[in-house]
Amino acid sequence: MSLPFHIIEPKGPKVPIILSVPHCGTDFPIEVIKDYVPEMAAAPDDTDWFVHDLYNFASEMGITIIYAKYSRWVIDLNRDPESAPLYTDGRIITGLTTSTDFFGKDIYKSEEHIPNQTEVERRLKQYYWPYYSKVQELLGQRVTDFGKALLWDAHSIRHLVPTIRKDVFPDMILGNNDETTADSKLIQAAMSGLTSGSYGVNHNSPFKGGHITRYFGKPENNIHALQLEMNKILYMNDEEVEFDENRANKMREVLKRTFNNLITEIERL
Repeated sequence: MSLPFHIIEPKGPKVPIILSVPHCGTDFPIEVIKDYVPEMAAAPDDTDWFVHDLYNFASEMGITIIYAKYSRWVIDLNRDPESAPLYTDGRIITGLTTSTDFFGKDIYKSEEHIPNQTEVERRLKQYYWPYYSKVQELLGQRVTDFGKALLWDAHSIRHLVPTIRKDVFPDMILGNNDETTADSKLIQAAMSGLTSGSYGVNHNSPFKGGHITRYFGKPENNIHALQLEMNKILYMNDEEVEFDENRANKMREVLKRTFNNLITEIERL
C-alpha cells in the first residue's frame, strides 16, 4: 500500500524546520472512492488548494516538506483522533471523518456509505497515524541534529465561510494555542516576518492552531509548532479556483522573510 503522504527533501543545508501541509491532498483510496458522490470527490471543495506549491521555495532553504496525498474527506489529519472538538464556541467545524463539506452538503452517496467506527479506526491506522509518525520522525531527526525543531503547519481557507464566521477571514492567522505550542521568541519572529508585507495578520483568532500544532508543539521538549492559516485569494484568483503566480510570488516574499527570521531565532534558543 502506498504511503499517505509525500516528502520533499531539502535541496540546501538542513535547518531545524519541518513544513507540514495536511489539507492539500485530493486523492481518494480506491477502496473508499466508490462511497462518495462522484462530482464531490472529483473536486473536493474543502481542499487547501496548491498550498504545497505556494511553499515551493522551502526546500531550497533547507526545510523538509511533508504533505498529504489523500483528501481531508477521507480523514482529517488536523482533527483529534477521538473527535474531541478543537473549539467550543458554536462554530461549525468538520470532523475527523466528516460526512459533509463546510457548507453542510453531503459528500457520501447515502447514510449507508458514511464510515462506521470500524472504518474510522481503519482509516486512522492506514492514513492518519502514518502521517503523524512521519512528522514525529522528521522532528526527531532535527532535534538529534540541532537540539531543537520547529514544525510549521500550513493551511489556507476560503475568503468567506459563513458557517464558521459571518465576516470575511483575515489575510493570515498565526496560531499557537494561545502561545503554548512555541517559544515566545519564535512567535515574535514569525509575527515580525508575516507583518513585513502589506497583509493583515491576526494572532490566535479566529484559529488557534489545530490538532497537529497542539499535538507536536512541546516547547519544554525543544519541539515548537506554529500554524499559519491564510486567505486563498492571497495566492489564488478571486474565484479561488486557479493558482495566481503573481499573487503567490508576492506572498512567497513574506513567507521567505518569515522563515529567515525563524531560522535565525531558533538557532539562538
